[in-house]
Amino acid sequence: MSYIWDMRFGPHLLDEILRRTDLVQLVGKRVKLTRKGRVMWGCCPFHQEKSPSFKVENERRTYKCFGCGAGGDAFKWMMETEGLSFPEAVERLASDAGVELPKWSAEDEAREEKKKSLYDVVEVACQFFEEQLRAKNGSEARDYLVSRGLNGEAAKQFRLGYAPDSNAALKDHLYAKSIPLDDMVAAGLVRPQDGDRPARDFFYNRVIFPIADTRGRIVAFGARALDPDAKPKYINTGETQLFSKGHLLYNFATARAAALKAQTIILAEGYMDVIALVRAGFDYAVAPLGTAFTEDQLHLLWRTAPEPILCFDGDEAGLRAGLRAAHLALAHLKPGFSLRFAFLPPGEDPDTLIKREGQPAMRKVLEAAEPLAKVLWRAETEGKDFSTPERRAGLERALGEIVSRISDQKIADYYRRDFDQKVFESFKRRAPAQQNYPPRDRQQDRRSGFPGGRRVPPRPGFAGGGETVSPAVKNSLLARSGRSGARGVKEVELSVILFRHPDLAVRHAEIVAELPLSDRILDRFRRELLNLAASGSRLENQGLEAHLVRHGMSDLVERLNARALASGEIAPADGMQGIEGAEDIEARWLRAASQLRDMAETGPERARAFERFKSEGTEESWRDAANLLPRHDE
Repeated sequence: MSYIWDMRFGPHLLDEILRRTDLVQLVGKRVKLTRKGRVMWGCCPFHQEKSPSFKVENERRTYKCFGCGAGGDAFKWMMETEGLSFPEAVERLASDAGVELPKWSAEDEAREEKKKSLYDVVEVACQFFEEQLRAKNGSEARDYLVSRGLNGEAAKQFRLGYAPDSNAALKDHLYAKSIPLDDMVAAGLVRPQDGDRPARDFFYNRVIFPIADTRGRIVAFGARALDPDAKPKYINTGETQLFSKGHLLYNFATARAAALKAQTIILAEGYMDVIALVRAGFDYAVAPLGTAFTEDQLHLLWRTAPEPILCFDGDEAGLRAGLRAAHLALAHLKPGFSLRFAFLPPGEDPDTLIKREGQPAMRKVLEAAEPLAKVLWRAETEGKDFSTPERRAGLERALGEIVSRISDQKIADYYRRDFDQKVFESFKRRAPAQQNYPPRDRQQDRRSGFPGGRRVPPRPGFAGGGETVSPAVKNSLLARSGRSGARGVKEVELSVILFRHPDLAVRHAEIVAELPLSDRILDRFRRELLNLAASGSRLENQGLEAHLVRHGMSDLVERLNARALASGEIAPADGMQGIEGAEDIEARWLRAASQLRDMAETGPERARAFERFKSEGTEESWRDAANLLPRHDE
């Protein structure tokens, strides 16, 4: 496997770590393995299965699932099951295997030592804030937390604290611990001296929410003002050597294990939402740190679950934030990894909903989370008017722009098909109007010279008994001899069957390619179908419909659907099933293809016969022309 190398980790070192790691023993901590020869087998931990398809080999130092495709080496295993980054996985396995990692340069070592000292400084500050919350002067902060439903147990669980209403309380406490002012400033705890204004605490008169890195070390703080007039209400530690707010998530280190076990993780909007969710039993809840959702945070989520749930408030701001996150994810989508979105009722957030209606109401919201594609579709269509062609064209352009942002071409293709299908179902599919596409009507048949509704030319006696064919019969037969005549009817019949059962084009591609189609539109349909068959795409009716609509053939789709309904290829509204099974359909199609070839071969003879009939209109010329039409019971 290939990885982005840390400056300390060369390929020889990584190979040594893998050589010393017993992969069977490592995987066996999570998966029950059974030996078959020199290979161990078990049920895959990455998807649900009843029979083992998950193979682990010490000899090759790899694991592989033949069901879902998951696989890799010991580093990949630690990243997928523990949610570790690659450097973290290397360090963990190196420690377990007794492999010493190389030292950094003097500058690297100095920088790392500085960071280690800053971790200690931030931890001292965290303990100070916790003590202040419990102290006498922390009563206002405690009252605030109680008003939000949080007691001392919750404060201890999340290490909540209080920054006193003083601009030097923390600075003086750290001075007393012999911590240099430069370290206080570097840790983001104290603002440096500014002209005549001395150095002062960054946080004061605020409830404190400690922020941990992925290893659980406190690296920064979020803080909510107790003064209702204070601006802004929430602030975070600024960017430091330890902390970059776009790269971390609140509560991630704690939520990671629960998320890996549950195979899901919830991203809420704020600290209080996370605390409320965790205390309601949703241990896998996290939140961004006062900024819009970032790409790094997205990848953090995907390290723990393939489809995280992004939970947003039901107000306009929540909807906008959800849509921003949806668009941000497009360029990073990969097979098996996406997002789901849960929007709360208007005016609610997880904290208020859980307090008012309890945990079941919150679970119901999460279970109703919508997939990314649906959220994008709703954002472009909900509450909008598409009554004009220009507006519908604008929608298709907007959806095309969304698809263009997806980097993975396979996923982009599926999104394109999905959107095309939705557009088709919403605007382009027309239920065939009964008056436009009627099954043959018996009364109409009689008026046209088809007694009793029989779809065969009548005997001359039924037409009027004279030497000359009646005008009704003449007009009917002449009509059937033109573009809507026997050959045209047969071409449409073949095309309807292919349209409803496009897999026939795979099994009989040569026959399809050689069909003598005279209808220009049906010939184009045939070419599109053969192109799809040659591309290896899975051929099924809905996908074919969407493809044709996307290529400007929506009128043909409506036409073929109408004819399919009239002929019984589509089950009618009363729920009756189609007229034939798969074998009968294939046989009927092959027979119709043969008939069409015969028609094409007798074309000149038929043309001469109908020209004679058109000019003479006699019974003899009628019989000659009618004999060249295929019988409808063939």
